[in-house]
Amino acid sequence: MLLLIQYTLIFASVLILVALGGCFSEHGGIINIGLEGIMVIGALGGALMMKYLPAGFPAPLIILLVILASVLSGMIFSLLLAVAAIKFNADQTLVGTALNLLGPAAAVVLVRAINTAESADDVSSTIAYGQAKKAFIVNIGRFEFNWFMLIAFLVLIASFIVLYRTRFGLRLCACGEHPQAADSVGINVYKMRYAGVLISGVLGGLGGLVYITAGVSEWKFENGVAGFGFLALAVMIFGQWKPVNIGLAAVLFGLFRALSNVYTGFDMLVALKLPSTVYNMFPYIISLIVLVFVSGKSRAPKAEGIPYDKGQR
Repeated sequence: MLLLIQYTLIFASVLILVALGGCFSEHGGIINIGLEGIMVIGALGGALMMKYLPAGFPAPLIILLVILASVLSGMIFSLLLAVAAIKFNADQTLVGTALNLLGPAAAVVLVRAINTAESADDVSSTIAYGQAKKAFIVNIGRFEFNWFMLIAFLVLIASFIVLYRTRFGLRLCACGEHPQAADSVGINVYKMRYAGVLISGVLGGLGGLVYITAGVSEWKFENGVAGFGFLALAVMIFGQWKPVNIGLAAVLFGLFRALSNVYTGFDMLVALKLPSTVYNMFPYIISLIVLVFVSGKSRAPKAEGIPYDKGQR
């Protein structure tokens, strides 16, 4: 049971961070379905930083540098969506799809090039970071506490405050609901939308880092992030674009994902004699069921996905 809680919290942390990233982008009016690709690039940045950090660095500095590398990678990659969708009015769904294809492909090519340069016989797309990863883990009895659990919780609280209690958040939401009205009172809609997408890049990149460090000490980038970017979108919709609801939805989805890791520890589940792949499918099946019943009543920001033209009123 303790292991189930541990995995539930770490997978929920991933979903909270990435879903909140999508939430900020869509509250600004930009649909970001490229979260999967952003997660992979963020994970790549963090993994490379962990790989090349010299031994003997203090744990707080390791955590800071790795997180910084991850969020910067995700933010820079998300600029592709921001520029295409905001400056050139490109179709946001198509650009997001392109990011999802580009992210994993670019990561595999880059990692293979690095590994080949270091050893001509190594053409894998795997990065090992076992030593540096220990900085993120604190053992409390038999429970393995990951600092990302706390970070995700703090980001959840901060997101609620920023969106509903600050001038920036209220202006961002206004740009996703009525951009022309927001512009009429002096709000720069373009800048706010850039900010929303960049925040989604920061949180998406960080979520990718959390995912690849959840229980493993190396990652093969050919595997991507196993659809967690799309699962985060389902969490965001199920949570109705509200941080508190997103947190609760993330715990639910995280629980079903955690079952695939620990189901062998429950006699009742073992007795069912289901293949492990069935448990791996649980969160995605649940997401489909949830979206069937929820999507019709969902209340997305009114102007999301609609390019803003300053000349229109």
